[in-house]
Amino acid sequence: METMFEANLARIRTHRNNIHRYRGLLRTELSGLEREFIEKRMADEQTALDALVADFQLPTFPAAPISAPSSISVNLERPRQMAIFPGGGSPALAR
Repeated sequence: METMFEANLARIRTHRNNIHRYRGLLRTELSGLEREFIEKRMADEQTALDALVADFQLPTFPAAPISAPSSISVNLERPRQMAIFPGGGSPALAR
């Protein structure tokens, strides 16, 4: 069963794809009447897309409780020695 979230995503994709298709058509040779019709349809699609996006809500999930660690440990051991590369540089500078 499709959720409301998935249905809205599908609608958004459909409007976006239609707008993309209309933009492609506008790059072709059209009569004035055809161009006017496509521009109107594209504006209608954009209006519908804007309305959907404005009302779009991501699904919410219950938040996991945040708990503080019972104890904090710090590693005080001496850091490892860095490898020495030919030429005395770092790995990023080694050639």
